[in-house]
Amino acid sequence: MQPSIYVVDDDKSVGRALCRVLGAHGRRAIQYESAEKFLAEADILGKCVCVIVDLLLPCMDGLALQAALGRDVPIIVLTGHPDVPSAVRALAAGAVDFLVKPVDESVLLAAVDRAMSKADEATRRRQELNILRARLDRLTKREHEVMLLVAEGLMNKQVANLLGTVEKTIKVHRARVMQKLEVDSLPALVRAVDRLNLDETAQSPPPPLVKPAQP
Repeated sequence: MQPSIYVVDDDKSVGRALCRVLGAHGRRAIQYESAEKFLAEADILGKCVCVIVDLLLPCMDGLALQAALGRDVPIIVLTGHPDVPSAVRALAAGAVDFLVKPVDESVLLAAVDRAMSKADEATRRRQELNILRARLDRLTKREHEVMLLVAEGLMNKQVANLLGTVEKTIKVHRARVMQKLEVDSLPALVRAVDRLNLDETAQSPPPPLVKPAQP
């Protein structure tokens, strides 16, 4: 069974304690002692997971790890030395919660439940977008052009004029677009196009992490 929760804390005893608590409540957790090791070894791409990270890790700290993972991975930040600016930064960047050690078990579990709910939703959206992309690949180049123009609100006659063809041909292309994308109305088509455009923006690859040079 794959772990659903990753605990990143340089204090081994804290990491073990958190994993025991989570395990006792049916959540498999695995611990890492550094953000660098976690990024190098943890297999989380496309998985339904959350990360519990200590704020004051050596080298790459908790906020830097949060930035490296992005908003798609739900983060819970833990710290024994809370400060308001760090809490504000973490929450503004999408952290599910900012908790102070020693954390109450019920508070931790509630935060993990929220994080996993967020992870489930992100996984569902990702799966739906993958299906939508697969449907988009069925379109011909001309059908793709028609789809974009129709989604902008242009009438069939206007689309025909722009593409240098006749309205009857556009009607055929439009029907095929609807069929291949498996949508049954213009609003549904517009939503599908909007989701694909939003996804292209959200999926822009982040700059690669630079590993420290080996001595």
